[in-house]
Amino acid sequence: MEFNDLKDFLDAKVAQYNQPNFIANDPIRIPHQYTLKQDIEIAAFFAAILAWGQRKTIINKCHELLSRMDNQPYQFMLNHSDTDLKRLLDFKHRTFNDTDLLYFVAFFKQHYQQSNSLETAFIPNALSYRADYISVNEQAEGGLLSSSTCYSNDLVMGNFNIESSLNHFRSYFFGLPDFPRRTIKHISSPKQKSTCKRLNMFLRWMVRKDNCGVDFGIWNIIRPADLICPCDVHVDRVARYFGLIERKQTDWLTAVELTARLKEFDEEDPVKYDFALFGLGVEGEF
Repeated sequence: MEFNDLKDFLDAKVAQYNQPNFIANDPIRIPHQYTLKQDIEIAAFFAAILAWGQRKTIINKCHELLSRMDNQPYQFMLNHSDTDLKRLLDFKHRTFNDTDLLYFVAFFKQHYQQSNSLETAFIPNALSYRADYISVNEQAEGGLLSSSTCYSNDLVMGNFNIESSLNHFRSYFFGLPDFPRRTIKHISSPKQKSTCKRLNMFLRWMVRKDNCGVDFGIWNIIRPADLICPCDVHVDRVARYFGLIERKQTDWLTAVELTARLKEFDEEDPVKYDFALFGLGVEGEF
């Protein structure tokens, strides 16, 4: 398919799948239950991390998990008691169990005691610039800054690189003393040559801004142009069908290659094509 024809086709599929009716059968429906920013972040993070297996099962397990937190995940993270933590025991989804969950809770408590957004966890040195970061976001959320101003990476951390961001996040996430070694497998990074599919999906949800009602766009430092396309089995298969991936294996460099090709269609928002590639794959069109 010629470049313009492929772009037109994928743009049409983005429009078809980037719709609220997409939410019902996708893990992104979980954070859509909430309005508080921190609740959205936490629910979205768990929905992304638990996103392997059948989507119906993923959604049910996320509902179960959040119900154990009285559907107030942010308040739970900050104010839980030892008795509250006992309600998390015996939770399990595939290889994710209550040992992993208790560490996640400890991480969230530690982080939110220092920052009002999970975005800072993905930005190296962000907490050193906490006052500037909060000022930028408060102004952005209050409509005092244009989106282009909010996206000025020089405001907080200089030149931003998503690979460094994901590597930093993994190190930061496991920065608490005596973290359980078994939990490491649940947070990937480019250093492990992983596609980082779940984290890239989470970042898409938090960062992309449009008026379609699917992605949240509640973060203002990381830009849509910085994102890497989540590369799961559906996206990988469809992208290879259209010649958007040449690399034989599927790893971090594959996701980077795919995103670079998608930037040829839209340099500022390449990851919107995740809707098209995933939708085509999961609906069995390709």
